[in-house]
Amino acid sequence: QVQLVESGGGLVQAGGSLRLSCAASGRTLSSYSMGWYRQAPGKEREFVAAITWSGGGIRYADSAKGRFTISSNSAENTVYLQMNSLKPVDTAIYYCNFVIPGTVVPVFNSWGQGTHVTVSS
Repeated sequence: QVQLVESGGGLVQAGGSLRLSCAASGRTLSSYSMGWYRQAPGKEREFVAAITWSGGGIRYADSAKGRFTISSNSAENTVYLQMNSLKPVDTAIYYCNFVIPGTVVPVFNSWGQGTHVTVSS
């Protein structure tokens, strides 16, 4: 059984920053990468960033490059997403999931509660 709990979202003004956390428990599937996804109102869920538990294999969506930084702490089974220079278009529910290495494909079809990020203009 794997549990992923996202936290750190909130309301922030455009240009501000937030740091999201994803805590994994149970089977942590260390052979897979970890990733962040987001779903904006009325839109499909999309990939944001991914990283391996050792801190390598970092991938970003074009929308995240230069503004977001993903990191991992294998000792704490936690993955972070530092989001800077936030824009209203970043408003979404952010989710984490395991990721098939080298891809943007999530391992699990079920998703947690996510953490809400709202960026005001």
